[in-house]
Amino acid sequence: MKISEQSDTARPRARGTERSLARRAELIAIGRKLFADTSYDALSMDDIAKQAHVAKGLIYYYFQSKRGYYLAIIHDSIADLVSFASSEVELEQLDRVHRTMEGYLRYAEHNQAAFRTIVSGGVGFDAEVHAIRDGVRAAIVAMIADGAYGRTDISSLARMGLFAWVCSVEGATLDWIDRPALTRHQMRELLVKMLGGALRAVEELDPDFPAPPPARRDT
Repeated sequence: MKISEQSDTARPRARGTERSLARRAELIAIGRKLFADTSYDALSMDDIAKQAHVAKGLIYYYFQSKRGYYLAIIHDSIADLVSFASSEVELEQLDRVHRTMEGYLRYAEHNQAAFRTIVSGGVGFDAEVHAIRDGVRAAIVAMIADGAYGRTDISSLARMGLFAWVCSVEGATLDWIDRPALTRHQMRELLVKMLGGALRAVEELDPDFPAPPPARRDT
């Protein structure tokens, strides 16, 4: 078979793949809106199909099940969170930490049901949701380490210090979205100052990882 014939044969298949990917992305975008403030158990597949104005079979075709659809939505949302928080790496270290926390809090604020699912581990014990949660924690620890130390290969003690801080951030953020007495700006500044305390504790116990010098910021 000639190369030109192979190309002609592949084109319809490629176009079909592009359409399928676009349709799948559209369904995920719809699902993100539906699940933004609605828990997993509160929406049936019939509800989802009706509100999304699609046939229920189409969701099954792309995601196999309600759980598969929800996990795809969470994966997509987390990709947005991580990509936003890790962008603009040319920023100063403190600015990068602020940007990471701004993205984290904004995601939690606008995707409350998904955030609760990720942090609490989902419905019952869901190994895949737990893996997503662990991946988010690891990504945040790596971003904070890179912002604070300019590297991600850190000691076990430094990693544990940052990990403990991330877990406290999760609990505080859950409480904040339930009782939003603080603005997002206030919450971000509080969590960053708490991080400063964690970094100073790490430095005291492991001098190879000194805390970045404090910087004055506009309020």
